[in-house]
Amino acid sequence: MDETLKPLRIPPQISLYADKHNVSHLVQHMVISLVVDQPDDPISYLISFLQRRMVECPRVMLLGPPAVGKQTLAKRLSTKLRAVHVTVEGLLQGQSEQSRLNKQEASAEVLVQLLQQRLREKDCFHRGWVLEGIPQSRLLVLQLQQAGIIPEHVVMLEAPDDVLLQRSRGKLIDPITGDVYHQIFVRPDDDTIIRRLEWGQGLSEEKLLAELQCYRCEVTGLRSAYQHVLKVINGDQPPADVYQQALTFIWTRCQIRTPRIVLVGPPGSGKSHLARLVSEKYKLVDVSSSLLLRSVAADGSGAGAEIQPYLDDERPVPDSLLLQVLEDRLSQVDCSCRGWILHGFPCDLQQARSLQKSQYQPNRVFFLEATDEVCLERLSLRATDPVSGQRYHSVTQPAPNIEIQTRLQTAPEDGTEAVTQRLKQFRIRSAAMMSVYPDAVHLDADQDPRSVFEALESRLYTN
Repeated sequence: MDETLKPLRIPPQISLYADKHNVSHLVQHMVISLVVDQPDDPISYLISFLQRRMVECPRVMLLGPPAVGKQTLAKRLSTKLRAVHVTVEGLLQGQSEQSRLNKQEASAEVLVQLLQQRLREKDCFHRGWVLEGIPQSRLLVLQLQQAGIIPEHVVMLEAPDDVLLQRSRGKLIDPITGDVYHQIFVRPDDDTIIRRLEWGQGLSEEKLLAELQCYRCEVTGLRSAYQHVLKVINGDQPPADVYQQALTFIWTRCQIRTPRIVLVGPPGSGKSHLARLVSEKYKLVDVSSSLLLRSVAADGSGAGAEIQPYLDDERPVPDSLLLQVLEDRLSQVDCSCRGWILHGFPCDLQQARSLQKSQYQPNRVFFLEATDEVCLERLSLRATDPVSGQRYHSVTQPAPNIEIQTRLQTAPEDGTEAVTQRLKQFRIRSAAMMSVYPDAVHLDADQDPRSVFEALESRLYTN
């Protein structure tokens, strides 16, 4: 092979050092501070920045349609996090030229300018901030990004339109604290507060529907812009549950690092599907050990020539050769820069120990817990169309017509007896593997794939 065509590799020590000293977080804070403050002397500014104590300050955006409960949640979060609660109304208050404008009439340029000024103030700088209902459009997102206003967490509340209409009709206000309650959905426990509540001036139904329509037009753009720091929460549930989910999300995504994830689970637990979901959202490299071996065997390299006989005879590839192939892949620049999610390896205690002794130790391990009954149903009832390569399942995704159904083929390893034996082997091996990964996260994989993904996502950046 031409030496010039070999892929660029990054020493694994770089990622380990960056994780140990939280370099990514440090650099992000430096760049954001530079862009926001725009000092005349950037070098002196950065020296001063590095000399002072780094303070972990929340930077949260709370989005959602009108009447979904943003204000209530923002107040609770800002109190708990000791962060500054920032609203559009608060930004416009006291502005001589803009004091007559309401939040719909205020231009994006004005809001960005006012927000920049507010976030430069000492309280926001030292304590962090929770922005309520900002931004409201993709255009404003782009302007905020250009101004260096970048959140670490974006919480988006969602609820059906009919629920939002009901909430807007029964709005109650505490005249002393400004807290928002509702005649039916949210009532205070304190009788003293109940006695002093006043009817809130909610939007008219026509006005609310108009604002909802505007929000629905923008919500896709907002989700896309913040997809890597976004948590969508169902707002049609008790406020305490909404608050706890939002707070958990903010607390668990508090460290920036290059993800190096290992998925361990029995056959049929959904490792490949889960890896694809994580890879698509977080742009990680999806590394399947079985697909990697077949790819290397097909490329005609020296390692490929060694691997091919094992694949032809359906024998397991020796651990030494398999680990060599894995290390070669994980050292490439895409894995080093974007991170990776590995599945299909390790499968036993020795493989787990070998991976831990290498330069590519994972920083997050997930064990997918699924019962034998569920795994057996998922595997034994699936079949592949030899013409299209499409995989079907007789229960969850049946073939669309008789013609395809009659030509479906079941892989030998998916037969009931073969799956049962593979599950038995996994149960024996996995018990020993847990000793290598005592801090691994255990996920219930008997649920639907989206629920498993959300459970993994909530623990992805936990310290």
